[in-house]
Amino acid sequence: MCCRGGRVTFDLYGPLPTGTTVLEASAGTGKTWTIAALATRYVDEGLADLPQLMLVTFGRAATQELRERTRERLTTAARGLAAVDAADSADQLVAYLAKTDRVARRLRLVRALSDFDGATIATTHSFCQRMLDGLGVAGEREPGVSLVEAVDDIVDEVVDDLYLQQYAGYGSPIPQLTPATARTVAREAVRDGQARLEPLAAGDTEAGQRVAMAAAARIEVERRKRKRGIRDFDDLLVLLRDVLADPERGPAAAARIRERYRVVLVDEFQDTDPVQWEVLRRAFHGNTTLILIGDPKQAVYAFRGAEVRSYLDAVRLADTHETLSVNWRSDPGLLLALDRLYGGAALGHPGIVVHPVEASRKGSRLHGQPAFRLRQLPRRPPLRNGFPALPALRAQVADDLADEVVRLLDGRALLDGRPVAPGDLAVLVRTWKQIHFIQTGLD
Repeated sequence: MCCRGGRVTFDLYGPLPTGTTVLEASAGTGKTWTIAALATRYVDEGLADLPQLMLVTFGRAATQELRERTRERLTTAARGLAAVDAADSADQLVAYLAKTDRVARRLRLVRALSDFDGATIATTHSFCQRMLDGLGVAGEREPGVSLVEAVDDIVDEVVDDLYLQQYAGYGSPIPQLTPATARTVAREAVRDGQARLEPLAAGDTEAGQRVAMAAAARIEVERRKRKRGIRDFDDLLVLLRDVLADPERGPAAAARIRERYRVVLVDEFQDTDPVQWEVLRRAFHGNTTLILIGDPKQAVYAFRGAEVRSYLDAVRLADTHETLSVNWRSDPGLLLALDRLYGGAALGHPGIVVHPVEASRKGSRLHGQPAFRLRQLPRRPPLRNGFPALPALRAQVADDLADEVVRLLDGRALLDGRPVAPGDLAVLVRTWKQIHFIQTGLD
């Protein structure tokens, strides 16, 4: 490892992590690649068999990608170690692994690949389901209980009933919520069952009715789920958390889980919620090698209960906190410009700071165009209270963007030595409503 700007940079080819380690990885620094490489090293160096590793990420699509990337990394490493000159390989990981016991290490990788279908590479919810089954507490889910991914249909049904009960009767308060708003409020409250509902004692104001609807929906949805024999994935998380937190059963349950896994690697850790982090902490922290990789600046799943404070709590408890400091995706000019714009900024918390990253590339792929430009449109009449009308302003932005697109495509800007083509361009908008303005401007 080395230091950059007062931060400890993680060295993939240094001693393998033990205890609890948090790796902070900005966009483009290779989170998934690092996890696959670490898994390869743990297996190759004989520290854990593949079934003793657990790789966790957020969402099924990400899980499938992590599975494919890990299999690919194991395969290329095994193939590379088959060469007698593997120590001189252009693949840095293969060259590192070939320094000692090349034949024995390759045999470990080949054996791992033959057992790869039995590897635990899963979402947190899937992990919880497996652990509950393995712990023998599946009976607590009650015979005949069905597992479903979501209960939005039950939530909508509950809200329709509650809305009529609260506002349809004679003398009922005037509703400050539309039925559609009530459904949205209830869905968010049920999905994030750990969130506090505020403000309290707000009466029949809109805020008060939102809180009342959310609280009532949580209770009634839970009642109907149990009556119908339905549980969702979040129920599994809570159930496993409660098992691990139980003073009598918890220690034995955690010990059984640790017997199975020697190393646990968690990708996209910034998107975990408090219950997920509590499960991981109670099961593995302080007893198992636990590696948490994420970027708090990219925490985007608050609407599903993710809480960046779980990441910050992990940093506080971790034995080691290091960073991935090399960006493998972007040109150095763009990274320098973004660092000038955002560098050192604390994003809502002093523990979430934008740190500089180093570009792996040494030059720009785009010539005839600055790496980064910030466009500003002046205020022009007609103004309303000193501000232009929003639709007119959006149209101006779209026209300005269209002019930039035409300029890029006129042949003077070169990408990797060739003229920029339409397929090289991407236009990002904040909401789908802005797409119409962009399309009109480009037409």
